[in-house]
Amino acid sequence: MNNKQKILVTGGLGYIGSHTAVALQEAGYEVIIIDDLSNSELFVLDRIAEITGIKPEFHQIDLKNEELVNEFFRLNSIDGVIHFAAHKAVGESVQKPLMYHKNNTLGLLNVLEAMKENGQDHFIFSSSCTVYGQADQMPIDENAPIKKAESPYAKTKQMGEEILEDFVAAFEKNVISLRYFNPVGAHPSALIGELPKGVPNNLVPFVTQTAAGIREYLSVFGNDYPTRDGTAIRDYIYVCDLADAHVRALTRLIEKKNKSLMEVFNLGTGIGSTVLEVVKAFEKINGLELNYKLVDRRAGDIIEAFADNTLAEKELGWKPETSLDESMRTAWEWQKGLK
Repeated sequence: MNNKQKILVTGGLGYIGSHTAVALQEAGYEVIIIDDLSNSELFVLDRIAEITGIKPEFHQIDLKNEELVNEFFRLNSIDGVIHFAAHKAVGESVQKPLMYHKNNTLGLLNVLEAMKENGQDHFIFSSSCTVYGQADQMPIDENAPIKKAESPYAKTKQMGEEILEDFVAAFEKNVISLRYFNPVGAHPSALIGELPKGVPNNLVPFVTQTAAGIREYLSVFGNDYPTRDGTAIRDYIYVCDLADAHVRALTRLIEKKNKSLMEVFNLGTGIGSTVLEVVKAFEKINGLELNYKLVDRRAGDIIEAFADNTLAEKELGWKPETSLDESMRTAWEWQKGLK
């Protein structure tokens, strides 16, 4: 008899979702993936199987389709949900705000409604450090005020957390919201990694694609920020460390170790790196030289953000293990393997 706990991973063929699916399987959970393939590729399913020896059950469902979502939850007994499925690019959200609001909010509402209707519990929300806006002080801890969002993407994450607060208050469900900083790198196997469709919105895929000759040059947005080299500062966290935190958060809920119905944790390294420092780290560890240009700032970007991750360490027993250099090495290994 199979008594493994079944975990639904929405957006499970995406970047962080696929790494978390691997980590969940390695921790003994049974994984079911829902993905609409709008920003992911089906071959990732086989890659997950190649890494773990287990091919997760897969359903191609658009979470905006309420009927299909309800049907899935009615037919499947689920012990927990990790919800990644969302559009996630700050710059694109400024250009396509309605698409972001519709996709990110409606998808979340449909999943929560189906969980409520089918008596299911344990929900991990993929949130973001963008909910803090430009924080007043660094590093940012979970008590930092939630400021006016700088982009429609950030607004959808703020709104998601507000919806979840109402959800737990009304229905006594258990939720953890994980606010992550900037995920980077790829699985050590180089079988899965960040795979943006079209022009990348995140720094590291742009770096690797420039190194691979796919992009002519890397645009560094803004060199007039009040930082040590004029470029924006972010907290770059290795994707497998991030995946590990999701498994720990889920296990905390299932084992009833959470201290309130809704908990929030920052996931970052606690170290801020400038864009140019990331470029230099990539060049150094991989013995490459990158062609980059300093260009104007990008709408929706803030000056700096890095995490105080003390709470996650204390409550989840989690801390990041992987250096920026190692993350940059795995990112390049992954890029080299892409045909």
